[in-house]
Amino acid sequence: MATDRDFVDYVHEQTGLGERLTYKRMFGEYALYLDGKVVAFACDNSLFLKPTTAGRSLLPRVTEGPPYPGAKMYLLLDEFLDDGELLQRLVEATAAELPAPKPKKPKAGKATAKKTPSEAKPLRGKR
Repeated sequence: MATDRDFVDYVHEQTGLGERLTYKRMFGEYALYLDGKVVAFACDNSLFLKPTTAGRSLLPRVTEGPPYPGAKMYLLLDEFLDDGELLQRLVEATAAELPAPKPKKPKAGKATAKKTPSEAKPLRGKR
């Protein structure tokens, strides 16, 4: 089951982080980013926070689960979705503990100039 956009909008609103918290749709689910760092996933209308020591220390009860089959265990936050203050602290503390994202390597550019027929390689094959 894919995650509803309304669910992600609700989580975004509850955290109170405004433009700092962004999300990107991936395979019917969502990745949530705080200041460019992936901090959580919204899968099957559930919120999964990346596991960190800081995140665990803020939770009154820790429940874990995989966001998708074959994934490692994440902190499942469904029972805390209505506590905006706690969500904000959890997301910020998790982001603070995670490393900065690695810079993306620039893609190797292909030459865009078209070859004239005389410059093109001849086709090989039987005639």
